[in-house]
Amino acid sequence: MDNAGIDTGNIAWILTATALVLMMTLPGLALFYGGMVRRKNVLSTLMQSLGATAAVTVLWALFGYSLAFTDGGVLNSFIGGLSRIGLLGITPQTMSGDLPENLFFIFQLTFAIITVAIIAGAAVERIRFSAFMIFASIWLILVYAPVCHWVWGGGFLGDAGVLDFAGGAVVHINAGVAGLVLAKFVGPRRGYPGAQMMPDNLVLTVIGAGLLWVGWFGFNGGSALAADGAAAHAFVTTQLAAASALLTWITIEWLRRGKASVLGAASGAIAGLVAITPAAGFVPAWAAFIIGGAGAVGAYWGVTALKRWGKWDDTLDAFGLHGVGGLVGAVLTGVFASEAIGGAPGALEGNLMQVFTQVWGALAAALYCGAMSWVILFALSKFMTLRVGEEDEVTGLDTTLHGESVGT
Repeated sequence: MDNAGIDTGNIAWILTATALVLMMTLPGLALFYGGMVRRKNVLSTLMQSLGATAAVTVLWALFGYSLAFTDGGVLNSFIGGLSRIGLLGITPQTMSGDLPENLFFIFQLTFAIITVAIIAGAAVERIRFSAFMIFASIWLILVYAPVCHWVWGGGFLGDAGVLDFAGGAVVHINAGVAGLVLAKFVGPRRGYPGAQMMPDNLVLTVIGAGLLWVGWFGFNGGSALAADGAAAHAFVTTQLAAASALLTWITIEWLRRGKASVLGAASGAIAGLVAITPAAGFVPAWAAFIIGGAGAVGAYWGVTALKRWGKWDDTLDAFGLHGVGGLVGAVLTGVFASEAIGGAPGALEGNLMQVFTQVWGALAAALYCGAMSWVILFALSKFMTLRVGEEDEVTGLDTTLHGESVGT
């Protein structure tokens, strides 16, 4: 490859960011989720992250990337085209903006992987592995790729001015809503909500949360697509929001229960990271404190009061953390976005319409995702069993689905 005119520093940074985002799923999310389930289901939970990584990689290369990031002609407002199916036409010399297109492809692949893996947390401990893999594969093509195109690939939400720096709607609202639909469709775990279903190993969860936190610098910082001041600014806002959210969450726990939990601290950090994702490169650093704190409040409500009200068994709170947290972040992006930072002016700079744009953009993604996720699951339920049998669920999915166990 001729490096003349190529910024090798940018390329090196996005290569690094790509590895960081992949680490968010393996092992980050896998451990974060794996530590929160019962011992008899730890391996099956890890397996869903492993399976999602492999399936999404193949399908993103074959179809997803092209549908998300190429010109769809007369349908371009809604979906991309077929010119990059199977990575057709991509060589080491092919460019996407200032980056080699193969690098842009694989960076975006890591976003698709973690989006699908997040969904799994809503239905662990009772969904069949084969059912999840088939659902995830179809969902990637019919839901993730179109919504990604709407926002980042030249579709109607991006054209309308929706601000989503690193995936508030594309990743977190999308995954959270799909997770909620999946949890409702397969039904609650046996004994829920009365039976005790305590996490097996919160050490794994904290390790996973730490890996997610570090990986998020690639997630948000890499979304600048360059090694520049915007990437550095995203680093700062990411760290501030995560810290603010963690402190907010444990403060709520102290006030309500008199104790701050390790699980709450880990959940709070993730809530702040989710909330800042759409805003990281668009808002002043001081706003990250507010967005992180608000994200924690919203997510705490999502995993407690809202979950009880809705009577759904979203096992690992994919909707509460990612759906609600992503919505809070998307809306507050419209409040705090600053033209001087790099986005359109927000409400505080006199552009109240940006809040409206953020709200309807988030709702458009959520409604489409919810409806299509339900359609996919309904169709699949006519051809296969989505849920394990009662005996298998009681025994545990590690043994019944995978023939393995973590031991005593």
